[in-house]
Amino acid sequence: MKFRPCIDLHDGKVKQIVGETLTEGVIVENFVSTYDSGYYAELFKRDALTGGHVIMLGPGNEAAAITALNRYRDGLQIGGGIKADNAALYLEQGATHVIVTSYIFRDGRLDEDNLSRIVSEAGKDKLVIDLSCKQKDGKWYVVTNQWKLFSDFEVNADNIRYLEQYCDEFLVHAVDVEGKQSGIQQSLVTDLAKWTSIPTTYAGGARSIADMELFRDLSGGKLDLTIGSALDIFGGALSYEDVVRFGR
Repeated sequence: MKFRPCIDLHDGKVKQIVGETLTEGVIVENFVSTYDSGYYAELFKRDALTGGHVIMLGPGNEAAAITALNRYRDGLQIGGGIKADNAALYLEQGATHVIVTSYIFRDGRLDEDNLSRIVSEAGKDKLVIDLSCKQKDGKWYVVTNQWKLFSDFEVNADNIRYLEQYCDEFLVHAVDVEGKQSGIQQSLVTDLAKWTSIPTTYAGGARSIADMELFRDLSGGKLDLTIGSALDIFGGALSYEDVVRFGR
């Protein structure tokens, strides 16, 4: 288990928001930083934190994303609006991997053609599939279009095994708790640890060192963890330095 950092960008600024409010009339912002994306990239580079991700939440974030990638070349992944025709750009700018969700989950189902295109363009070894998911009828389903559309793609052992043929890692957002600092979604963590055989990062709800300990125990140390709004560098109460030390 390791801690993976994140830089969320909205309107060109580093923010922490409640993801489910992106499509609502009023976006709930937990934090808006006075520092730019490059500041955080350099911080993560200083602390030798690898495998973190930059997420572009909507348009207008491309310049800020490239700034972060340039400041910490070969240290960050990039997601948000990634397609076959722009993946190479971000890899050239220093991203280790590109992250895709909506591009391969279109109109509520897995788009095999787009999956093939992005694999051909980026390469399996540089592709991360984001399985942002919500629970429905006791099962986990991928949600897309800023987390408002349920797909018919169930996150389960068979489907995880199928997608592992095409990507290097998974990033899994627990949408119901993302940005709410309400604790990790324990059943999802347990399931992912059973199902995955490639590097997988979980995001959603972690707010304390106790949560990190619980996460490690539930996952058997098999999964990685990202923490956003709970960190003091993003306006929260949890010490970033303590999290880095725990991750080591």
